[in-house]
Formats: sequence, C-alpha cells, structure tokens
Amino acid sequence: MDSVRDVDIQRISMVSKSYDNDSVAVESPLSINLVFREEMFSVGVLMRTPGEDVQLVIGFLYGEGIISKIDHVINLEIKEDCCHVKLSEDSLFDPIEHVRKTSISSSCGLCGRDSISNLLHIEGKQINTTCKYAQEVITQSVNTLRSSQNIFSITGGSHAAGLIDSCGNLRLIAEDVGRHNAVDKLIGKCLSEGIRHPGECFLVVSGRASFELVLKSIRFGFPLMVAVGAPSSLAIEMATEHAMTLVGFVRGDNISVYSSPGRVSVS
Repeated sequence: MDSVRDVDIQRISMVSKSYDNDSVAVESPLSINLVFREEMFSVGVLMRTPGEDVQLVIGFLYGEGIISKIDHVINLEIKEDCCHVKLSEDSLFDPIEHVRKTSISSSCGLCGRDSISNLLHIEGKQINTTCKYAQEVITQSVNTLRSSQNIFSITGGSHAAGLIDSCGNLRLIAEDVGRHNAVDKLIGKCLSEGIRHPGECFLVVSGRASFELVLKSIRFGFPLMVAVGAPSSLAIEMATEHAMTLVGFVRGDNISVYSSPGRVSVS
C-alpha cells in the first residue's frame, strides 16, 4: 500500500525496552502547476498521502474556486510527485487570487493567501433546504466513517471524509494524512463519478470543523456537515450565513448543532 510505510521503532516503558516495527501514514509532496492561456502557474505544493491523487487535485481546484465543473480540466498528468493541469479558457482561474506564496502543509487550508475577505461571501451550489436528518443517522455516521477508515486502522494517523446519504449509507470515503486533503479527495471523487451536487447526502469528517472545511462543503452544496470534534467561530459564522447545518462534538447519542438546527429531526 503506497499510503502506508513500515518503520523501525523502539518501544520503551519504565521497565523494558524492545525493538519493533510500526506502520505509519505516508506524507509526501505533490506540486501542482496549471497551464492557462498558454502560461504556466504554480499554485503550491500539497503535502498529502499518495493515492487518489487525481481526485485530490480535482477536489483541490474545485475547493479553491479555480474550476466549477470537471469540464474545466482539459488534461491532467501526474509524474514523480508533480501534477500538470491544463485548464480551459473559461475556467475561473485568477492568477492574482489563486497563486500561493508558500507550500501547503497537510494541516493548512488557506496558507499563503493574502486575503480571505472574498471567501466570506462565496457563491456555492444551491443548498437543499427541504431535507431532514434523523439524529440517529447523524450520530451513527461517525461510527460508519470510522469502521471504513482502512489507513487509520493500520496507522492511527490519517483523517477521513465521507459522503453519506440521508438513510445513513456510506456512498464514498477518502482518507489522507491531511484533513483538508481528505475532503478534497472526496469532492474530487464525486466530480469524477459524475456527482455534481450532493443532493440530500451530507459530509462527515473525522476531525474538527475548521473554516476551510466549511468553505469547501458550502462550495459543493452540502446541506449538512458533521464533525467529530469542535468547530471554530468562523466556521460557525460561515455555516450560518449560508444556511448549512453544522454539527460537532458527536459523542454517543449526543450532538451539538451550531447552525440551521431545523434540518435535524429528533424522534
């Protein structure tokens, strides 16, 4: 498995020391270069877990607002941790806005951006306003995601994002050492499989709900985002402004709803 590597370690306790090996999630760079109107631009280096790199790049470009549909990508090639993407002339790429000044770590969503003011009032897909979600479906969704995290089961060192329907069935899952990458991979999978809108499906993530993850969720039109951990204040403001239901701190049968609670039904 390219996403997992075995390493030699020492296990040390108060009474003993032993030699062993351990499995860890792989983290390596992927540089992204865009060809737009016969010019080449570098939009950064993603620190990611190898695997599903095409979906990662497509999801990343979508989440950044560089593309709004997969047809904006004319060609995509990955060779030796370097990705070249040719964009159509009607894509949304703006060199001033989208070219970053730093590498993008696995824990970074907006690193290198000069300003985020234009992201606070983004235009995303129309969010479904009529769907309802049973509290049991929401609470069970984190267990459903966890039971399908193959890399995490081996290493304990990866994040995951899942597409779950209103009945609680897992449709798609993506894993990566970076939580932003996991969401990008999931959205890239959706677009690659012809899923242009989540409909009544919702997003569940293994970590906390940051502004960047809420931003990506709203761009794709998720009506509900469920996070195992806590949301940030800006994530709550963003979700509230765009009428997306944001749920955090899923513990057993208990959930905390931070925005648009009307979508959650309690039996």
